Amino acid sequence: MNETEKKIIAQMLDELVLRAAPDSRTVPKYGGMLYTLKPDDKEGQFCGIFVYKNHVNLSFANGTSLEDPAGVLLGTGKFRRHINFGSADEVDAKVLVALLKQSAKLSVSG
Repeated sequence: MNETEKKIIAQMLDELVLRAAPDSRTVPKYGGMLYTLKPDDKEGQFCGIFVYKNHVNLSFANGTSLEDPAGVLLGTGKFRRHINFGSADEVDAKVLVALLKQSAKLSVSG
């Protein structure tokens, strides 16, 4: 996976986050970009995009609470779940927007 492919995937994911949660703000952190609806509250962060050597990762802060009928979420941690993308073809806008909307809603109500 080259840098251009990673940049395209990250941009696609960014656009989907903003479609799902247009009022969200970005916070650069942990080598990636976190998205929040509560910029002054650490707990308001609902997802993040991280670019790695061989994939781009979309992480959900409250992933264990999300309904995932498509079965795309990965991870075994106490709260977080993620999806790794190795190509732009793997980005399913419908599935991701549904997950992102859930995650954003949970960050505001939680």
